[in-house]
Amino acid sequence: MLSTAPLLAERMDGRPRPGPAARGGRPLPLWAAAPVAVISGFLLDLAYPSVGWWPLAFLSVIITLAALIGRSIGGALIVGISYGAAFMLTHLMWVAQFLGPVPWIALGLFEAVLIGAGSLLIAMVYRWSDRVLAGRWAQLLVVPVVVAAIWALREIVVGIWPYTGFPWARLGMSQSDSPFADVASWAGVTGLSFLMVLLCAAALQYARVARFKDLRTLLPVALLGAVLLLLPRFPTTPAGEMQIGWVQGNGPSAYFDEREAGEIFAAQAAATRPLLGQGMDLLVWPEGSVDSDPLTNRSTAAELDELARAANAPLLVNAATSRDGATYNTSLLWEKDGGTPQLHDKVNPVPFGEYVPDRWFYQLLAPELVSLIQREYTPGTNPPYMAVGERGIGLAICFDVIYDDVIWQGAQLGAEVFIFQTNNGDFRGTDENLQQLAFARMRAIETGRAVVNVSTTGTSQAIGADGSILEELQNGHAGARVSVVPLQTGLTPAVVIGPWLTPALSLGAIAAVIALAVTHRRRGTLPAGRLQSADLEPDPRSPSRRRST
Repeated sequence: MLSTAPLLAERMDGRPRPGPAARGGRPLPLWAAAPVAVISGFLLDLAYPSVGWWPLAFLSVIITLAALIGRSIGGALIVGISYGAAFMLTHLMWVAQFLGPVPWIALGLFEAVLIGAGSLLIAMVYRWSDRVLAGRWAQLLVVPVVVAAIWALREIVVGIWPYTGFPWARLGMSQSDSPFADVASWAGVTGLSFLMVLLCAAALQYARVARFKDLRTLLPVALLGAVLLLLPRFPTTPAGEMQIGWVQGNGPSAYFDEREAGEIFAAQAAATRPLLGQGMDLLVWPEGSVDSDPLTNRSTAAELDELARAANAPLLVNAATSRDGATYNTSLLWEKDGGTPQLHDKVNPVPFGEYVPDRWFYQLLAPELVSLIQREYTPGTNPPYMAVGERGIGLAICFDVIYDDVIWQGAQLGAEVFIFQTNNGDFRGTDENLQQLAFARMRAIETGRAVVNVSTTGTSQAIGADGSILEELQNGHAGARVSVVPLQTGLTPAVVIGPWLTPALSLGAIAAVIALAVTHRRRGTLPAGRLQSADLEPDPRSPSRRRST
């Protein structure tokens, strides 16, 4: 008969019997865990451009999860916020160049608090699962899935709230140069984040539970790692080629640059001249390339007419336009034969950059800072798609590249290539434009489409459907290129299941947390004499097991 005296003693002193994972070693003391989390945050930033050491993303996740194991509520918040602050304040340092240190610190710390909230849930999952999931395989298979789902949930929440969210620093976006990048064509960027954390959490759980002694329990980690590493990019269907001219005009394009009226337009036109006479199907200028509204300014419209005729191709430009009493950040397809241009307005203007939400409130907090931001762009509702002859192009204006729904909609509407127009003038000399380019490369892989990413000040690139760089213009240099860009049709699984995967991960994470919390609470309130079968699982090292019959 199995002796239960040691188990009863643990229950009678009010402390829950540790599950098998809790026997994997003592947690880090808080005085060590907090600085370890800070170091881990710095490591994660190094996984993104400009450094781009992508393996550090995996190392950072493992270290952070290990630091959260065994934490109290307060300890988990300290560790999570320390990790988030170190990462975000480093990763978003370029914000200070545009708006100064106060908005940079405010944004970084706010994002760190959200990371801290997600870290608290992860710490609770480790604590509850140690009590609820007594079986070794349950620990190895269930815990990593729940931890990864919570991580993905936190990224999803950050991407939609507050206002339009800020899904800039998602884990999957760090992998543009990684052999794992092709997974994005199947699962999307959020799915890639989930699978990366799943791999890290599974490896950590193996170390905790099996402690490197039972190679059979390593099988889930090995299989997942092999699948992620060897999974080929989903193939889309070749549909010909398109000759796209693109211009990086440089010029005084930052918000606070001093300039004369028409000076940005003149810079783009000057950089375009070497392309005239070359065969082009489309000529692309960057965001903010036309510094007057061509829909109302006849002189500007006449200049665009002349330029499109000289190029013998439609011209895709960008300007601030006013319609029906509202102002939009608008891309316009200016046809060489005239006519009404096709329009696409930026879907997600940047809060505190392109408009000030709840201006009356923030005006009370920081009147001098808020008064500097005079633009008030309205979110667009027209689709991110245009027809160039018989070809379809998908669009994203600047930070819209980080919003999944904008990219997916363009592909679903029939885009065969993507054009991303941006203006990085406010962030010259920082990592911002390189981080954005990494996102553009991940979008190429995710959709199976080539991308032409054109910046006012650089860096601009033509990118293949596999994420490779076809042509490039370096930051801070005026220039132009004509790139022969492959066209693709067909939808990747990422585009098809993406709108369903995001809510599924969110609901799954919430349901798992609730289930663990309820089960843990029920077990914690059982009478001392009512032990469930899981409570009687013997420790293989216990003397009572050797005496059992």
